Amino acid sequence: MKNVTTIHTTKRGLRRFLLEKQLLLQPRSNDSTGQEHVLEVIRTLECLQIDPVAAVRPNQHLALSARISNYDPSMLHDLLRSYKVFEYFANAACVIPMENYPIFEPARRSIREHLKAAIDALQPVPEQVMDKLMNEGALPAKAFDSEQRVHGYWESSSNKAKTKATSHAINLLTDAAQIRIVGREGNQRLFDLTNRSVPAELLTAADEISNDEANEQMLLKYYRAYRVFEPSDGRFGWMKLKAAQRREAISRHVQSGIITEVVVEGLKHPYYVLSSDTERLLAQHDIAMNMENVEPEVEASEITFLPPLDNLLWSRKRLEDLFDFEYRWEIYTPAVKRKYGYYAMPILAGDRIIGRMDPRLNNKERLLTVELLHFEPGIRITAQLLNKVKKAIESFAQANGADQVTYK
Repeated sequence: MKNVTTIHTTKRGLRRFLLEKQLLLQPRSNDSTGQEHVLEVIRTLECLQIDPVAAVRPNQHLALSARISNYDPSMLHDLLRSYKVFEYFANAACVIPMENYPIFEPARRSIREHLKAAIDALQPVPEQVMDKLMNEGALPAKAFDSEQRVHGYWESSSNKAKTKATSHAINLLTDAAQIRIVGREGNQRLFDLTNRSVPAELLTAADEISNDEANEQMLLKYYRAYRVFEPSDGRFGWMKLKAAQRREAISRHVQSGIITEVVVEGLKHPYYVLSSDTERLLAQHDIAMNMENVEPEVEASEITFLPPLDNLLWSRKRLEDLFDFEYRWEIYTPAVKRKYGYYAMPILAGDRIIGRMDPRLNNKERLLTVELLHFEPGIRITAQLLNKVKKAIESFAQANGADQVTYK
């Protein structure tokens, strides 16, 4: 296919392409290869955001479950323990394929330099943590204890220090990539020395990679993760680039043929995609045009519940532009001011977001409570649609360990 400098499409064509690339347009896969299939999904998505909030299960597990019908959290835990993925900062704290370890070295160098004074000031505790790991192997955080209290990341220096010195040392050493998380069981994290738990060839590659090469590879990784992107995104490239730098990167990669501009009907600003993706975008454009005069049959579409930090939701602007859907995670909104609930999950039906579902899982009682079920304006709520959504909620509950569903 010859190079195309600009593609013209519709909102529906572009969003269908985005959903396809993020493995949300087709039915959820059901693969018996377990963790290897999970690894392939992570590679396709480039990374998954980690979050400790678990109204049902943590974000990373819900994002995988939205794409894999037989997903179990143990599959991701196994990948972490077998050193096939690592945790570090990308879009935020993320699970990332291990082969990408070298390109994050500039970020690690910068963070190590930034934290050096804090680590030095806390000595000898960080050194004691490192020595204990060296002598005893991988250990959970609870294996480290200290009577000394210091001000941790989230504590005000004006208040009494409450954080264990060993806990603060672990956080500092993890962010500086001197130790890393090599396993998770519930809220417990398992730590080991980085130089013992990352393959030697990747450590060497990280030492040898230049900042320019790593940053270029990081931009390409960002493009592959977002698939549909534009330079106003403050997280563009995951490198804290200034607005002028973001625009320069877009211009340079358009000129070199790496990315292609997309003009979207009804939008005043363009989006961009990888030039290698233009064939699939044009195919989805043609499908969308053939569906133009067809009333969307949401009743016939597969229903998927997206966690608040799902890859599809990373750009609120893109969500509004392509899906006409406004979304705000209300976890930090005072309860009395919340409109949809602190863990409201968008409901995807085919290529449309039709509403939100705010769930709570009681593990002890194996009960999923739906605090709110809301449909967007313009969605025709038929008995067939309501029944389909409730059946999907039952399946969601079972996939997350609940036997019963109740509605408030």
